[in-house]
Amino acid sequence: MNIRRNVFASTAGIMVTGAVIGILAIILQANGNPQNMGICVACFERDIAGSLGLHRAAIVQYLRPEIIGLVLGSMIAALSFGNFQPRAGSAPITRFCLGVVAAMGALVFLGCPWRAILRLAGGDLNAVLGLAGLFVGIGIGTVFFRRGYSLGRNVPQGRMTGFLFPVLMLALLILRLAFPQIPGQDKDGILFYSVSGPGSMHAPLWLSLGVALVIGFIAQRSRFCTMGAIRDLILFRQTHLFLGLLAMLAAAFVMNMALGSFNPGFEGQPVAHSDGLWNFLGMVTAGLAFALAGGCPGRQLFLAGEGDGDAAVFALGMIVGAAMAHNFGTASSGAGIGPYGIHATLIGFAICVVIGLMHSKRA
Repeated sequence: MNIRRNVFASTAGIMVTGAVIGILAIILQANGNPQNMGICVACFERDIAGSLGLHRAAIVQYLRPEIIGLVLGSMIAALSFGNFQPRAGSAPITRFCLGVVAAMGALVFLGCPWRAILRLAGGDLNAVLGLAGLFVGIGIGTVFFRRGYSLGRNVPQGRMTGFLFPVLMLALLILRLAFPQIPGQDKDGILFYSVSGPGSMHAPLWLSLGVALVIGFIAQRSRFCTMGAIRDLILFRQTHLFLGLLAMLAAAFVMNMALGSFNPGFEGQPVAHSDGLWNFLGMVTAGLAFALAGGCPGRQLFLAGEGDGDAAVFALGMIVGAAMAHNFGTASSGAGIGPYGIHATLIGFAICVVIGLMHSKRA
């Protein structure tokens, strides 16, 4: 068991994890998921919010099994290796607000850090500005880290508390099985389904779930995290986690080339817009929120799977934030940013700065 743990935690292990994520994401695209969106935590949490009726944007409503699988895969790994440690209590409301801000910033860009990498691997050059914004946002976060930023320590919780979020994900899976989409209809029982647009594009249920279970398992073991990779590169000049991101990019690029789905350029990219300034600034805000919360959206799901209630609160904040982004007109589309996308980006950034200052020891 120790040998396996060391292998997953090694540099080779993190690179294999990144490569597997890149390969499996393109496989999901080839089997029905939107192009350049094999796995996008922010977008898929938005689709889940729509499927539950939290927003009524008809083209982005689908209960994505990938989110469920990421959490359950992480839980299985944590239980298997003795890492399931229920804990919570580290500024939960603050973390919820950071989740809301992170989702709204990401949906101005149209993607989480994973999707930014997948967009670039598919030839979408708008992702360069998004990734640059992510680096800047996390870089600003490191300024607060140097000032002693902390949301405080969490404390151990009862075992049942650690299972609550995975059980919630399992309940969503049961709903998905109980109320499957009826071809051509946008609602079955209590769930909403898109009949056109990105929400109508999805791989088969069991393929999506199986892929996500694998990713959740290996990512929990390797501690794969986009935000952590960039933070460690800036703060400590450590490339261990960052090599995992490069492996993900390289693997996804090779898969796109092999399948003929590499399409370089700025215009006409799937589920993307070419407003460079707000692609950049949207991810600055999202990156800062990820940094202050202690992990990228994927990492937060993996932590929630291993019993971290604070990470679960952040994930719930992202689902609510994604719903708000569409209800309030802040989310972007292929036509450009939403009517209130600028407001959401700037207000969200200001909220993050206030949180960073108020939780810094030198404030």
